[in-house]
Amino acid sequence: MYGWLINPVEYVNTVPETLRIDYRTDFVLMVSEAYQGDNAPELAIRRLALLGDTPAKDIVYQSILFAQNHQYTDADLSMMQQLLGALQTFELSMGTQTP
Repeated sequence: MYGWLINPVEYVNTVPETLRIDYRTDFVLMVSEAYQGDNAPELAIRRLALLGDTPAKDIVYQSILFAQNHQYTDADLSMMQQLLGALQTFELSMGTQTP
């Protein structure tokens, strides 16, 4: 009763990287949906950077694993896999460019 009415928890300055894996996966799915519209891997990387310092492709891969184990639709999995492929391709293209 005390924690609900008298002194409830107040979250201040929370960041997306503190999200549970299910919410992180939903966030990745939203980034995947946005990627379908803008086709900009660098923008997807910036969006995924909100989830922490882990490389974007690793964040997407972890989300795909979670989604597979929690009955996400085939369409959702496909979008996340397309984003992962685009991020891997983008990373390779950035690695082969000369300064």
